[in-house]
Amino acid sequence: MTRLHLFDLDGTLLHGTAAPVEISRQLGIDAEIADLERDFVARRIDSQGYAQRVHALWGDLTEAHVAAAFQGAPWLRRIRDTWADIRSRGEYCAVVSLSPSFFVERLIGWGAHATYGSRFPAVPFSEPVDPAGILTPAAKVEIADRLCEEFGVTRADCVAYGDSLSDAQLFGSVPISVAVNADRHLLGLATYSYAGQDLWDAYELVRAPGN
Repeated sequence: MTRLHLFDLDGTLLHGTAAPVEISRQLGIDAEIADLERDFVARRIDSQGYAQRVHALWGDLTEAHVAAAFQGAPWLRRIRDTWADIRSRGEYCAVVSLSPSFFVERLIGWGAHATYGSRFPAVPFSEPVDPAGILTPAAKVEIADRLCEEFGVTRADCVAYGDSLSDAQLFGSVPISVAVNADRHLLGLATYSYAGQDLWDAYELVRAPGN
């Protein structure tokens, strides 16, 4: 029986940060993104509101900024090793994140079978952001179901990895979950909990025996 491993990005694969924070750092707008992050965490704005405000902050964003943010971000160690092992077992790995797809999709090159993120206009922006393309926590479950159909598995075959409230609905929909450097919202929901900076160690909590 194969499995589908579903990974969150912000605070999970990225240690102690989020893709929009790393992108904003390249633009020198650290204070502005910090204010926006606080509003989102406090639920004063939803994911669509967040996207519209961050789009306005990123008027000068270029592909070079995105590439630098991705390269310089504090990733967990052994992401590629973990995904290579998953692939070697005939299992699947995907990243599902509320962050912009133009950042998330770069993880295909690291071995993810699929990536999903919020749809933003092409960089540099010449169009407004479409709220319909911005993912919500509930959308993570919908995407998981879509991926299950694509890979020929069911929710019963899924493992979810996440860190915050935006992962709670997904954790509640699958039988096995791993809270990675998680906040209080997930610790009571997760099957397993991991604190550290190495994805392999979190993966080993659910890694099937053999091989």
